[in-house]
Amino acid sequence: MLVLLPPSEGKASSGRGAPLKPESLSLPGLSAAQEAVLTELVELCAGDEDKAREVLGLSEGLRGEVAKNAELRTAGARPAGEIYTGVLYDALGLASLDTAAKRRAARSLLVFSGLWGAVRVTDRIPSYRCSMGVKLPGLGALGAHWRTPMASVLPEVAGGGLVLDLRSAAYAAAWKPKGEVAGRTASVRVLHAPTRKVVSHFNKATKGRIVRGLLTAGADPKGPAELVEALRDLGYVVEAQAPAKAGQSWSLDVLVDEVH
Repeated sequence: MLVLLPPSEGKASSGRGAPLKPESLSLPGLSAAQEAVLTELVELCAGDEDKAREVLGLSEGLRGEVAKNAELRTAGARPAGEIYTGVLYDALGLASLDTAAKRRAARSLLVFSGLWGAVRVTDRIPSYRCSMGVKLPGLGALGAHWRTPMASVLPEVAGGGLVLDLRSAAYAAAWKPKGEVAGRTASVRVLHAPTRKVVSHFNKATKGRIVRGLLTAGADPKGPAELVEALRDLGYVVEAQAPAKAGQSWSLDVLVDEVH
């Protein structure tokens, strides 16, 4: 099982560990594209601060994020699973998983990123600010920048098993499973059952709890139909829509009564 996650907007501090070693990241097929984004982002943020803030879509209160980006090559690095914070990651609670579940997380979880493309939770990265919606002056829109390298790398990473896609729309744009991979991909929405609407906070929290539940239970569904059964075994109400034709993904709606 491969689980595709969005990053968090807010991130923990880098700390005082050893700096980034780009060659150590888990997906070497993305290294050239990673270096291109890293180089331009560092140069942008080391220059005109106001221009950098405008490009990155940062408010005045987040001005400090520009200086942080300028130091990315020398800042301390920590496992991505410690850098990403926020509602989904709080609910996932990687640090409190048992040893077996942590091993499954290291194998299964892939976090998408405007800067890195995609990283595993064990990859050591510095704290940064650069969403997938950013359009850098030189490289252009990051979603488009990542599509070509992702198209060659991600099918191999997905292997022959289930792909559970929990990404938000901006990050899903960087890689859309196609062909045979799409047929074993399930995209999940979390809906407030009484209104059948997506509510951002509990959508993220429920996705974090879903991943935690699957990891803790040692669930290893081979495809979307088996995933539906695994989620129901965990107590979730799931509505599934199989693809209408080959090359399309499954769509799963998880219905939640309580907003928390």
